[in-house]
Amino acid sequence: MPVQPLGIHHVTAVASDPQRNVDFYATTLGMRLVKQTVNFDAPDTYHLYYGDAQGTPGSVLTFFPWPGVPRGRRGTGQATVMSVSIPQGSLGWWRERLSRLGVDVSDPVSRMDEEALSFHDPDGLVIELVAHADAPQIAPWEHSPVPPEHQVRGFHSVTMSERSLDPTAELFTDMMGFGLVDEAEGRYRFDVGEGGPGRRVDVLAEPDAPQGLVAAGTIHHVAFRAPDDDTEAAWREQIAGRGVDVTPIIDRNYFHSIYFREPGGVLLEIATDPPGFTVDEPLLELGRSLRLPPWLEPRREQIAAALPELKLPDEPDDPYARREDGPRGGGVA
Repeated sequence: MPVQPLGIHHVTAVASDPQRNVDFYATTLGMRLVKQTVNFDAPDTYHLYYGDAQGTPGSVLTFFPWPGVPRGRRGTGQATVMSVSIPQGSLGWWRERLSRLGVDVSDPVSRMDEEALSFHDPDGLVIELVAHADAPQIAPWEHSPVPPEHQVRGFHSVTMSERSLDPTAELFTDMMGFGLVDEAEGRYRFDVGEGGPGRRVDVLAEPDAPQGLVAAGTIHHVAFRAPDDDTEAAWREQIAGRGVDVTPIIDRNYFHSIYFREPGGVLLEIATDPPGFTVDEPLLELGRSLRLPPWLEPRREQIAAALPELKLPDEPDDPYARREDGPRGGGVA
């Protein structure tokens, strides 16, 4: 039995304008900005993390916002769609909210006994809201403009586009412990562990689609969860033992990571749950100021000067002050 991930840890995408990114994810989608830091490999750009109130693994979406970066191209060899869970009865609420805020949102579609809404973020990233009775429980963000009963519940799945299904399917089933649980219209669904939202990958077999190009509006990589450092080390040994080119374990300050590519070209990561986002700032202050890892602190002044200033959402003492519907969340925020 191979070492199995606990599910999706985070998804990282590329954006262009960092302020527009904050405005959309923290205000329109109501996610908490849980970490304001930099790309450790290219510290002249931000690395912004959004999630639930605590940045729980499985709720975290991150961005590299490079000002002026061109639009990418969705295609094969990419994770092309990020799907998040919402409560079963929230599709209508979200459709009304997004439409009112000027987001072009699809009609609800049914797929594999689920209903979903699809839309694009300002850079063209495809996002799905999937209504699910088993939507994961999260730590609600009390200052969100979205009432707790409608807030995003973490990841549902990611969709990968592949020119050839079999090599990718073999990696997920033989090396990563996923199982094929459903198939419909060229979409193959793989679940791990107990399955369900946050523990699944959909693979689209698209032999005639163009090759993807990672830039603004596309997913950079998908990270899966390891519970601790020992499991991470076992993962690396298992992957390397299959002849896959895998990085050493890298300290990302908030988790420890390894990276490798699946046969179709999608960059995958295994990231540990600990130490988490409170390692360098208290829970109540998450995301409110620029945080740097110890090895970049000596360059703080230089790094900060190269970054555009961000205007963060207000966090009033009254958690309902920014909502139009009051404490019960009955209307559209």
